Amino acid sequence: MDQIDIKSAQVGLIGVGNMGQALLVALLKAGADPSKINFAVRRPERNREIEERYGITAASVEEIAAESDVLMLIVKPQDLESIMERCAPHLKKDALVISFLAGKKIAMIEGGLGNPAVVRVMPNTPTLLGVGMSIVSYGNQVRPDQQRFVSEFLAAAGKSVEVAEELQDAATATSGSGPAYFFAFVEAMVEGAVAMGIDEQTATTLVVQTIVGAAKMLDETGKSATTLRENVTSPKGVTYEGLKVFGEADLAGLVSRAMKAAADRSRDLA
Repeated sequence: MDQIDIKSAQVGLIGVGNMGQALLVALLKAGADPSKINFAVRRPERNREIEERYGITAASVEEIAAESDVLMLIVKPQDLESIMERCAPHLKKDALVISFLAGKKIAMIEGGLGNPAVVRVMPNTPTLLGVGMSIVSYGNQVRPDQQRFVSEFLAAAGKSVEVAEELQDAATATSGSGPAYFFAFVEAMVEGAVAMGIDEQTATTLVVQTIVGAAKMLDETGKSATTLRENVTSPKGVTYEGLKVFGEADLAGLVSRAMKAAADRSRDLA
């Protein structure tokens, strides 16, 4: 049984949309050899564009399944069964399959592909900028060298955490959907500033830079969100009054309910 690593593995990507391209860029950044990467997309007219941009080679789904040490599935969840039907008869015996599909369980993919090693990964949209947060769950067939491949690859896309598969839905509702919660809050802050008379462009600059700075403080100071919030909140001061309104509206409860709704939907997609 040959061990794999980033530089030597033959890798196949099925699906190279926005997220697929982000993952491809991370793969190349991690040290993968473009000459060892094949891909298949729904629209063949994109083949030349992707080949020229990244130096990788288009192939059929069947060819990719037959040749890949690592097979990455980056398609829509509703397309998975038809893709597995095409891959299963050709998949290499020792292949590692990495699924980036919301809601689709490891056991389901193992069953559809003849029980290969399967890893389930849920990235989020900041992966497009190389600062993503990926949630990882490993199937029982995954070897240590295959785990190293996944860890090194995802490190080039941002950060990753391993969770038990039964926590995938909860984690997806946290980091997978999290950017959208953040964007909605930014929208609300901009609207609030505009309602008080600030023009939209200036309001957007104020809010975005404030959020960027706050996120950087969280990431770099090592202090908790609670500590940082307390540091900027003087008793009976300006910030105190704003946070008081959040408390009266049960902000924590609202966020918790929203996250639960997202997790429940993730389970429905299984």
